[in-house]
Amino acid sequence: MFGRRKKTAAQDEASTGGFFEDEDTFDNSSSAGGDDALGTATAARDETVGEQADPDLGPFDLTELDEDRDTLAQTRLDLGSVLVPLPAGGQLQVEMNQAGAPQAVHVVTAHGRITIAAYAAPKSPGQWREVAADLATSLRSDQSAVSMETGPWGRELHGVTSNADLRFIGVDGYRWMVRCVLAGPSGAVANDSPLVQIARDVLAQTVVDRGTEPHPVRTPLPVVLPAALTAQLAAAQQQQAEQAEQARTAPQEAPPQPSTSAAPANQTTPTEGPRRGSSGSAMQQLGG
Repeated sequence: MFGRRKKTAAQDEASTGGFFEDEDTFDNSSSAGGDDALGTATAARDETVGEQADPDLGPFDLTELDEDRDTLAQTRLDLGSVLVPLPAGGQLQVEMNQAGAPQAVHVVTAHGRITIAAYAAPKSPGQWREVAADLATSLRSDQSAVSMETGPWGRELHGVTSNADLRFIGVDGYRWMVRCVLAGPSGAVANDSPLVQIARDVLAQTVVDRGTEPHPVRTPLPVVLPAALTAQLAAAQQQQAEQAEQARTAPQEAPPQPSTSAAPANQTTPTEGPRRGSSGSAMQQLGG
């Protein structure tokens, strides 16, 4: 597995050299139900995550790894605060905010969409537990069905909305929290589904760079696009702008003139100006 922690560097562990060549080591058992269905075992697992978790199971802190950033970026997409491995066949969608800066990067697979983001957190764990409770309350207020299930890192939130099925996976680290959001059609985010397995594989090899700058708790850590992805995005936006300009300046077909009568000399015929194109989507899809 990529990204060994420094404290386990002395172990004799061979790298597989490929993302999907790692053996499946996850326990996919689940316990659906209300928040109380998890019991004290899951609550204890949440609070001790990072202490009792498999040291070879990420997300990893960049400062804990033997490899430098450039080496890690050879097998992952470097987004500044997170370095995320891409599954085979995955495509990227970049979501921009109103200021035109990258807000989120989604990985689109044949089974659904995966979004991994890092947030500022206190030194002590427990933020994910609070965030999961807030998410459950919000989903229920929207009349969505919500259940808590157990995954490799503890509690996972499963929501069924009118538009999509959702699963939220959270992991607490030192001064950071990673949240992985899965979205897909009905049944796509079931505990044993291909989308969930892919997302867990991705999350297990994700690297977090918290940085040293102060951030308020729960603030998203900055997303920085690689130069190549920025160039692709700029080219796509330029192409959209050119197509919109061509549509705006294209000559309009003249309407047929009446054959039996003409408009009075003192009456002008109104002409329709160019229609304003719809605003461009904030989602720029790029081939992965």
